Amino acid sequence: MPDLSGKQLVSADWLAHHIDAPDLVVVDGSWHLPAEKRDPRAEYRATHIPGARFFDIDAISDQASTLPHMLPSAAAFSAHMRELGIGAGDCVVAYDASAYGLFSAARVWWTLRAFGHANVAVLDGGLKKWTSEGRAVTAEPVPARSGGRFTAALDHALVRNLEQMQALIAAGSCQIADARTPGRFEGREPEPRPGLRSGHMPGARNVPFSTLLAPDGTMQQPTELQAAFKRAGIDLARPIVTSCGSGVTAAVLSLALAVLGQPTHGLYDGSWSEWGQSSLDTTVATGA
Repeated sequence: MPDLSGKQLVSADWLAHHIDAPDLVVVDGSWHLPAEKRDPRAEYRATHIPGARFFDIDAISDQASTLPHMLPSAAAFSAHMRELGIGAGDCVVAYDASAYGLFSAARVWWTLRAFGHANVAVLDGGLKKWTSEGRAVTAEPVPARSGGRFTAALDHALVRNLEQMQALIAAGSCQIADARTPGRFEGREPEPRPGLRSGHMPGARNVPFSTLLAPDGTMQQPTELQAAFKRAGIDLARPIVTSCGSGVTAAVLSLALAVLGQPTHGLYDGSWSEWGQSSLDTTVATGA
């Protein structure tokens, strides 16, 4: 088995060296905001890393929820992983095709970890970095794979819900790192989803996920990551909850925290898609 040795990120070189390992599963976890009008599955069919399987973030979610791509049940997630050919003993590397380089693959990484699969990493820089180095891509269909048994168990320490967020804010017992753009965080720009108020949760700090990325789409070095959180007023020694619009870019912050060796953090799965609903009696703050 390829040895991740606690790595949260792997380079294009690392993946190219291990891509033919029988117990390595590469997944394309591309997802895009509705306004981008991109079809990630169609793009995957046209261009993907050889052997990669498509991890559909919207399909592998709680289909009964009105909120976007909420975590499914453990049983449903186990079934999805078996369909993808991912077994408990497999090493998984996730990437996405975002122009940012590293984007929704972090959500795939976090989801697998949330369901107890620790042997997972993100391709640093994603498809953008992979193709910029002239590495192979293909449109060839990927054959079915038998990955063996996968039994998911939700790690509640990694997930926060609305009631928990309300209690944490009331007690002032955690820091909230919001990954959205400053305009959305401050309430100067409308939310991309209808029916949501503009602003942020009381006490939240703004850490735009793009500030954690280098120009080539890879994650910044640890010193730069530390500086980004510090500029936002986040104390890395205290508990942190990450949030964003719908739980996707919050996972980029969670990934950065894991890179920094910060274990005491969770992700608010409903994020602003839940908290910002005008029908909820939740407090909304505006400004920086």
